[in-house]
Amino acid sequence: MTLYGKGYFMWQIPRCDGGIPSAIAARAVDAGLSYVMIKIADGPNWPYNYDFEKEIDLVPPVLNALREAGLQVWGWHYVKGDNPIGEAQLGIERSLSLGVDGYVIDAESEYQKSGKARAARLFMETLRAGMPDMPVALSTYRYPRLHSLLPFSEFLEKSDYAMPQVYFEKSHNPEEQLERSVEQYMALEHARPVIPTAPTYSVGSWRPTADEITRFFQKVKDMGLSSANAWSWDYATRSSYLDLWQAVADFDWPPLAPVKDISEHLIERMNQHEPVYVAELYRGSAAHVTGARTILGRGSIAQWYKVLFTDLLPNAHFQLTGKTINGNSRRFTWTANSDNGTVLNGNDTLGILKGKIQYHYTFFTII
Repeated sequence: MTLYGKGYFMWQIPRCDGGIPSAIAARAVDAGLSYVMIKIADGPNWPYNYDFEKEIDLVPPVLNALREAGLQVWGWHYVKGDNPIGEAQLGIERSLSLGVDGYVIDAESEYQKSGKARAARLFMETLRAGMPDMPVALSTYRYPRLHSLLPFSEFLEKSDYAMPQVYFEKSHNPEEQLERSVEQYMALEHARPVIPTAPTYSVGSWRPTADEITRFFQKVKDMGLSSANAWSWDYATRSSYLDLWQAVADFDWPPLAPVKDISEHLIERMNQHEPVYVAELYRGSAAHVTGARTILGRGSIAQWYKVLFTDLLPNAHFQLTGKTINGNSRRFTWTANSDNGTVLNGNDTLGILKGKIQYHYTFFTII
């Protein structure tokens, strides 16, 4: 289930429009949101947004109101990795009993310890055994290179999306931080489509401006990403933060799939296994580059695709796993399954001139 347009994280339901489902749904519709992510669990034993005194689950009425208003509702779960199987079991139980549309893993400081890769692997294996078809996203730090202990690979291998928390705290440069974050996520071993999260809150004396939030969403859209969201409903609907909420609400982004870009057209044509048809996307003087060689011209590129389709990856199915746009440059990640092996780490860069590919660097390994 692909996410398009704008979304919001919801932390504590009682602090969101008084916890009144109709008011929450009305605000979401007025803001043009296409999805909301509600916290449903914390750790292995805490079903979140459940009133234990009254024995009332607060999530279903809000979920139903939002869904009746036409929104997707995802659940999010803060995980720590000390009891990964227990956490996965709680995530499965809450997600399936509530009937959410997707599940977000929020892994942060507790997973920045050595030895947590095994915990992440156990968690994901258990989670996927219980929810093989549920869309799953990973929400965590914006810069993977600054958080090398966090097991990104183990989480993302079985996830569908990456949701970096691009919280540009103590700074006022959302565009630069977005580009840096997306570039680092696209370079990961198991790159996934990126759906970034904006900060609509304050820390100490720092606070984003409404203009910065607008610029954040505009940059995400300009980069060709399908969606962006913000943290969190609880903060942004307070009177002192309403300008930040309104910046998200006023940003025009209907929940529609973006117009297909040349990277998507390239993958579509590759799946037809017609070298000349693929080469038509290139300019006559185009360069095609690997780590071992450079070839020039559309005819030579068509010949390379013939080798790819017949010798390297016969009968392959190619799948785009992520893309980003920066002016005339495109970066995309991909996978492939063929009679001769599998590609999990396809990572390519395109240079576009007058609507066609002038430069193409490709990297992949067959296993």
